[in-house]
Amino acid sequence: MALLKYMSAALMGVSVQAFAPIGSPSTLLPSSPSASSLSATVNNDDITSSFSRRSAMYSLAGLTMAPLFLPTLPASARLEGVNKPELLPSEAGLNVIQVEKFLTKGQEKRLNDLTTKLEADTGFRVRILCQAYPKTPGLAIRDYWDLGKEGAKDDKFVVLVVDEFGGKGNVLNFNVGEGVKFALPNVFWTRLSSKYGTTFFVKENGIDLAITNAIEAIVTCLRSEEEFCVNVPDQGVSLKSLGM
Repeated sequence: MALLKYMSAALMGVSVQAFAPIGSPSTLLPSSPSASSLSATVNNDDITSSFSRRSAMYSLAGLTMAPLFLPTLPASARLEGVNKPELLPSEAGLNVIQVEKFLTKGQEKRLNDLTTKLEADTGFRVRILCQAYPKTPGLAIRDYWDLGKEGAKDDKFVVLVVDEFGGKGNVLNFNVGEGVKFALPNVFWTRLSSKYGTTFFVKENGIDLAITNAIEAIVTCLRSEEEFCVNVPDQGVSLKSLGM
């Protein structure tokens, strides 16, 4: 019982820090629904693994951050930041980058078109990075997408980092700019990860469906008349709600 109380308190602390203001050195990148214990499909091993992973990850938008998009290692382990611009695509302006191939070419093109149109219509920038740490461009992604830089005025962005972390924990990691947090508050990201990012969902449906469902939910909410969501939209959204 004492252990459960300790884990509960620790996880609550992570969920708060996960969305610290941009520029904070302590900003973390959320990666699992277990932060609010909403998913009944995640077992204790997943919770422990997810907690330790998040504790080792720093925000894309952090101005003094060290490691970027790093997986879990014990607290005593030392993690080095990754900066590999050679892993970036030669073509500029892509919204979907697959260092690790989780999507088919057709799915990749569809999501790239979907997010491009969203940006043109609303100004919200949604980006997707599929990686398998340490196979990741890491810090270099900031320059490619022009995100999270000091003094930047455009903070209406969402970065989805997809990493299987060896088949343990949540595969969906969201980094959210300040300009999006009013429209999609903390609880929305926790529920989204809980719904589509768990190992159970990925095993039953595939990681490609986890990615596409998550992006469609984000686009639907940002295009809604209210431009506000706390709950994840149901699957099977209309093409109209996606701006198609």
